[in-house]
Amino acid sequence: MTLLLAAGRTVITPEPGHPMGGYLARQGVATGVHDDLEATLVWLSTEDDPGVLWVTLDALATDVPLTRALVAGVAEETGVPAERVLVCASHTHSGPDGWTGSIHPGLPAEREPELVRRLTEQIRAAARQLRPQRTPVTAQWHAGAAGAVGTNRHRHDGPHDGSVGVLALRHPDGAAAALLFDYASHPTVLSAENLAWSADWPGATRRGLAALAPVSAFLQGAAGDASSRFVRRGRGHAEVTALGSRLAESITRLLPFGQPVEGPVRLTRTALRLPHRTLPSLAECGRLRQDAESGWRKLLSRGENDPAVRIARTRYEGTLMLTTLAAAGLPGEAEVPITVVSLGEVAWLHTPFELFASIGLRIRDASPFAHTRVIGYTDGYLGYLPDRDAYRDGLYESYIALVEQGAAEVLVERCVELLRAHRDRRAVVNTV
Repeated sequence: MTLLLAAGRTVITPEPGHPMGGYLARQGVATGVHDDLEATLVWLSTEDDPGVLWVTLDALATDVPLTRALVAGVAEETGVPAERVLVCASHTHSGPDGWTGSIHPGLPAEREPELVRRLTEQIRAAARQLRPQRTPVTAQWHAGAAGAVGTNRHRHDGPHDGSVGVLALRHPDGAAAALLFDYASHPTVLSAENLAWSADWPGATRRGLAALAPVSAFLQGAAGDASSRFVRRGRGHAEVTALGSRLAESITRLLPFGQPVEGPVRLTRTALRLPHRTLPSLAECGRLRQDAESGWRKLLSRGENDPAVRIARTRYEGTLMLTTLAAAGLPGEAEVPITVVSLGEVAWLHTPFELFASIGLRIRDASPFAHTRVIGYTDGYLGYLPDRDAYRDGLYESYIALVEQGAAEVLVERCVELLRAHRDRRAVVNTV
């Protein structure tokens, strides 16, 4: 069965002057461009099956309205059924707020219809070029340890998946056609003080791979509690380049080794409902905020770039966001789309969460596939999914999570069920 590929990329950088997303402490709007934000499209199919089309964006998130708009445009331009299109964000904290507006009650932002319209047209135009480009390719899977681009961001010895997965697609003559790679770490080398558009280290990694393939697409992994906090040596663009180059070098070392994988590309979707969290009273939020602020201020003499100070500050910011969340309320339940894509013995499990590493590792370890990559930030955004330790320790992510504390257990169980059903080609019943 011949695997077909069409892949492309396009610049999606807005002009300066728009608010930037990702940091509660950021002041001001974008004043310029350091490196362009990009979208990449990777469509894998066969002659008799539409396969799957990944759209990856240098964006903080893709909420449901943005996802639907992009999927509709791509489906119309390519003829790929809408359910076969996935939209994935890199989670850079140096992109615009306006593509989604507020993704959390504690992070106020406004959707900017003109930015959304322009992004949708840019993705449409890139998708329009794909069908004529479909060409036979061979696929090879590569996975291994990566250089330290990120670690657990709360403690040195905390859970973290330090591996990188790479699908290399080549023309019949052996020439590289595209790379699809994933790694788990927040793209937050650049701090709230940065006011220039940037893809952060995922963009630097793609630039480091440019000589190896004309298109390199990035999927963000289970990065909820992963960042460069303990490995970076600065917060500037030089450090972005250093970390991105480190991951590109790791990928380059893996490429001579790997195993062939064959089609078809298969996709299974399901959805479940998870209860929104029970929120504390405003009085309790106030007590938490006072304690967190006191702990942060006691450490300030160390300097803002000290990891302990950053952890304490984010805990304080988490209590501020929790207060806003408690005041707004969270009625009803969250609808959670989950998608498995497989190619031979390689499976990609997609959710809209910022999954903690321990959760991603549990899913991976229980998967029936030889190689399973757990991807977040896909087809919507539902915030952090912390593990039990995060709630015990009062971490930032546990304060601002949107779903109930036991949701991680339910999600792991359902994801593993979905992987098994997908592998066995059994029907999957939605719980929506």
